[in-house]
Amino acid sequence: MDEKKRLKELLLEKSYRKGTFTLSSGRESDFYIDGKQTTLSAEGAYLCGKLIFDLIKLSSTPINAVGGMTLGADPLVTAASIVSYLEKLPIPAFIIRKESKKHGTEDYLEGKSNIPAGATVALVEDVVTTAGTLIKVIDRVEAQGYKVGLVITVVDRQEGGAEALDDKGYTLESIFTREELLS
Repeated sequence: MDEKKRLKELLLEKSYRKGTFTLSSGRESDFYIDGKQTTLSAEGAYLCGKLIFDLIKLSSTPINAVGGMTLGADPLVTAASIVSYLEKLPIPAFIIRKESKKHGTEDYLEGKSNIPAGATVALVEDVVTTAGTLIKVIDRVEAQGYKVGLVITVVDRQEGGAEALDDKGYTLESIFTREELLS
């Protein structure tokens, strides 16, 4: 079966819910996509990792690492990094903390020792609404001296996130838009 088609089936089965929900952006919505229900399943993690790595390979800018904000991006960056290793083009994963560590390095970024200085990275998120989380991640990653070459989401809810990123000079690549997922 086609990988994207199968991932769509899993997202609709495991992650999509109808009802009334308050999103992390504070907005109310008549549907919710709990991406972790899919990304934390073995098949869903693999499919997300494979499709994310396919987008990384297609990037016109060589990507040296893949990362994102904990918790939504954790399974995605791990899966993409493992797929990259299996495809013999290994790239490391990294995770951005919501708050800096209160001990040791007191840093936001975990996995930094695996990333070359000045590297170009891909950032991932499971679901994007307003892109507030991704914009925060971009700021933190760039403050560490890395360049953001690619921004990827599994699902773009089509509620302004792509436009907010575009205003900052970044293009959001999505595996699915809300329209594609629900069609």
